[in-house]
Amino acid sequence: MSTPPAPGAVPIARALPSIGPHTLTGRVLLAPMAGVTDPPFRALCTELGAALACGEMLSANQALWHSGKSLTRRAGAAGNGAGLRAVQLAGSDPAQLATAARAQVDEGAELIDLNLGCPAKKVCNSYCGSALLSDEPLVARIFAALTRAVDVPVTAKIRTGPDPASRNALVIARLAEQHGIAALAIHGRTRAERFAGEAEYDTIRAVKDAVRIPVFANGDITTPTKALAVLARTGADGVMIGRAALGAPWIFRAVNAQLQTGLIAPALLPAAVTALILRHLEALYAFHGESIGVRLARKHLTRYCDLHGSAARYRAALLAAEDSSSQFALAQRAFGEWQAAAA
Repeated sequence: MSTPPAPGAVPIARALPSIGPHTLTGRVLLAPMAGVTDPPFRALCTELGAALACGEMLSANQALWHSGKSLTRRAGAAGNGAGLRAVQLAGSDPAQLATAARAQVDEGAELIDLNLGCPAKKVCNSYCGSALLSDEPLVARIFAALTRAVDVPVTAKIRTGPDPASRNALVIARLAEQHGIAALAIHGRTRAERFAGEAEYDTIRAVKDAVRIPVFANGDITTPTKALAVLARTGADGVMIGRAALGAPWIFRAVNAQLQTGLIAPALLPAAVTALILRHLEALYAFHGESIGVRLARKHLTRYCDLHGSAARYRAALLAAEDSSSQFALAQRAFGEWQAAAA
């Protein structure tokens, strides 16, 4: 049985958002995260209810596209077809970004997203990501170049501004709408704040009130109840979940249930959770190969262990495993014991 929601919680009844010609199947999106949202994870999140799962950040510099990391982030990578095929680009040169967008559309991208939100020093020091928010004329030129270059929707992920004294998300949003950007996702922190403190949503509300394109709220959305509260506060068309999905990709299922019905969905049975974790590991090994698959699995296993009680005592051994067979066998034991204890 479904559990009643907190007092006053009601389902979201308005029409589902559309990005260009694409009407989404829900209003909960997976945020692109470098080193996390590879094709196996995106496929899993899509299966569990993410209405859009954008790929990891890809540099607009095509000279870098033949590295191992970039090859898995391109639209043409095998396994990149879960849901709407969306590619996120990072760069600061309008012409270079336009050329990269055309190349990704030629490879099968159905949506191009522009990264204006990453606060990482490595990205910002290259004058990409959220560093660009300080240069509104350049952002306008990039928006214009991208929307002229391709005939698929172009979206952007931004922050509320360079720093708390310069929250210019409203200016950026109006430029986006003026130049044909199809939707915006807004993280409720500035570049300077990185991930410190609490996200603020009043700026997102102001943007939603000012533009007609879809707006998705991002930042500190960790539970279905929080998602419902953020939607009510901001009036946004949907929410974008990032860090809370790491180790818990079933959060999309739970959030969708509460947004659609106003009820808290029953938790997945331990057997179902164990099966999903093991299937995720198999997909990582199959997609990335033995060495890289084992290494990337460690990040997910760390979080899976942290969230599942008795499995945590296997964490060190899982991270030390050097081949897929031993890592997978340990995971079977760890989460099998957790499953038995939780039954």
